[in-house]
Amino acid sequence: MTAETSQTLDRGLRVLKLLADTDHGLTVTELSNKLGVNRTVVYRLLATLEQHALVRRDLGGRARVGLGVLRLGRQVHPLVREAALPALRSLAEDIGATAHLTLVDGSEALAVAVVEPTWTDYHVAYRTGFRHPLDRGAAGRAILAARQNLVTDPGYALTHGELEAGASGAAAPLVGVTGIEGSVGVVMLADSVPERVGPRVVDAAREVADALR
Repeated sequence: MTAETSQTLDRGLRVLKLLADTDHGLTVTELSNKLGVNRTVVYRLLATLEQHALVRRDLGGRARVGLGVLRLGRQVHPLVREAALPALRSLAEDIGATAHLTLVDGSEALAVAVVEPTWTDYHVAYRTGFRHPLDRGAAGRAILAARQNLVTDPGYALTHGELEAGASGAAAPLVGVTGIEGSVGVVMLADSVPERVGPRVVDAAREVADALR
């Protein structure tokens, strides 16, 4: 901790990170032990975070992330989109297919950035805001593989006809980006994905991840 930083704010952010990493919430005692501070400090931190709806406590007294975090999260998408666009443009132009960045939104996959190639006669119309189940389509399958630690070489998912008849997709997960689950991929009108597309998608996902770190 330096003279330019706030110890209280630092502790509050650490509380949010600890709560975000658990599905069942944490008690005041558990937070006190993890933060290395006394319970009184934790009570004050939680009370302040509750005022801003960033934390809620259930009937059993366990603290969980509050709905206010979702409101903040909605503002993240434009920032993520902006960071990803250069890599998506390069991918779309190189492959000649619609490139997209997809993030997890609840139990669904949500396309937050889409770039279409400029030189092709036709391509798949894949729109920002498009949603689909995580277990359908290359974008969602790549995310689930990363979540289950199943990402191995070559590190990408391939699908055909799962979201749109006649369309094939390839996607690679974002790896090493704290707080973001997502994938970068392409969708094309083809019976199968050309061999060079998978590795190229992996490279693009790495570029986006680097931009978001």
